[in-house]
Amino acid sequence: MSGPRDIRMMVLLLAGAMAAYVTYRHPAAGQPVTVGGLVVTVLYMLMNDDGN
Repeated sequence: MSGPRDIRMMVLLLAGAMAAYVTYRHPAAGQPVTVGGLVVTVLYMLMNDDGN
């Protein structure tokens, strides 16, 4: 992996980490691992959409 993919992966990891941290600090928002994983999954799907 190089170039734009590295940046995308970093954004995915940071978004997942931030979502997990927020839900960890505020348990009413949901379980941290689930929410973090969902955020990463949705972003990954959106980033891999090549306009189709």
